[in-house]
Amino acid sequence: MGQKVATASLRVVDAGGWQTAGPVEIELYADAAFIDAVVDGAGVDVVVRRTDPRLVRLIGRSVALRACLVAAEPTVADNLDARLASWRQPPPDLVTPAGILPTATQPVVMGILNVTPDSFSDGGRSYLPAAHPAPALAAAAGMLEAGAHVIDVGGESTRPGAAPVSVEEELARVLPVVRALATSGAIVSIDTTKAAVARAAVDAGAALVNDVSAGRLDPPLLDTVAAAEVPYVLMHMQGTPSTMQRDPTYLDVVAEVHDELDQGLRRLAARGVAAERVVLDPGIGFGKLLEHNLALLHHLASFTAFGRPVLVGASRKSFIGRLTDDAPVTERLEGSLAVAALAVAEGARVLRVHDVAETVRAVRVAHAVAAGTDVTR
Repeated sequence: MGQKVATASLRVVDAGGWQTAGPVEIELYADAAFIDAVVDGAGVDVVVRRTDPRLVRLIGRSVALRACLVAAEPTVADNLDARLASWRQPPPDLVTPAGILPTATQPVVMGILNVTPDSFSDGGRSYLPAAHPAPALAAAAGMLEAGAHVIDVGGESTRPGAAPVSVEEELARVLPVVRALATSGAIVSIDTTKAAVARAAVDAGAALVNDVSAGRLDPPLLDTVAAAEVPYVLMHMQGTPSTMQRDPTYLDVVAEVHDELDQGLRRLAARGVAAERVVLDPGIGFGKLLEHNLALLHHLASFTAFGRPVLVGASRKSFIGRLTDDAPVTERLEGSLAVAALAVAEGARVLRVHDVAETVRAVRVAHAVAAGTDVTR
C-alpha cells in the first residue's frame, strides 16, 4: 500500500477477549483504497462500514484480524499487536527532568495554576499584577500540600473566545512562578502554545510542556520540545481557542480524535519527540459539544491502546454545568469529581484539575475500585 499507510489509523474498540483468543473488535479510519484492500481480504465480520468518514469496524479473533491487515499493509498489522497489548494496561511511568510521575502504578493529579486575569474558573484570583507572583505561589503550595503531583502553569487563557496575549506578557506572567516552583523541587508543567514561552519556561525549570494546539499554532514548539527532551502533552482541539466552540462538527468524534492523535504521534516522531515522552489528551471541551465530550469519555479506554498516559482535563467545564442544572463554575465540584472517577475507571492516568484535595481523594477511591484492591497501602 506504500504511501497510504500514514492515513490509516487503527483504533481498538474492544480487546477484552484478546489474551484468551476470544473476539477482538477494531476500527480503521483510512482512505477508501486501504479499507477496500482490508475488507476484500478479511476473514472477519464487517460490523460497520461508512464512506464519510471513511471508516470500517471489524470483529474477529486477533489472528484473523492480523492476517487481513498484513495483506493490506504489514506496518498497520504491527500497530494492532502493540495496541492490543496496551489496551487498558497501565502505561509506563512518565520520566521528567524534575522527577518521575508514577503513571505506571497510579493516576496522577495535575493542579491547574492560571496566572491570567481572565481565567474562566477563578477570574484571575491567582494573578494579581501588583503582588505577582505571591498569590500564585501560595495557590501552588496549597495544591502540592493537598497531593498534586505536578503544577500546570498557564499565562494565557484558553477559554472559548479568549483573546491571545503577546509572548512578552505571557513570559512576565509565568516565568517568576515556574522558576520559584522548580527551585522548590516541584514538578512544573508549562501550559503554552508558543515556542518562545516553552523554551524560556524549560530553561527556568519547567519539566513538561502542555500544548492545547498540538504544535499547530506555532510549529517550532515541537522542535523546542524535541531539543529539550521533556515530556509533551499532545492534545486534540478543533479550531483555536477563539473559534473552537463556534459550531464544532464531527461525523464520528471518537474516530476523528483518535486519528488526529495518531497523526500527531507520527508528526512528533518525525520531529524527534520519542513516543515515551508523550501524554495524550482527547481535548475535552476544546472544540467539542456536550455529546462529543460524553462520547469521548465513554470510549476513553480506546486511547489507552496507544500505550501512553491519557490525560483528562474536564474540571469545571461547561458541559458539566449543562448536566447539573446549569450550575455556575463555582458549583461544579460534584460533576468534576464524577468525571475524574469515571475517567480513572476507563484508564485515565493524568487528571488536570482545579480542586486538588477533593480530586486526590476521589481518584484514590476510584483507582482502588478499578484495581480491585487497596492501592493506598
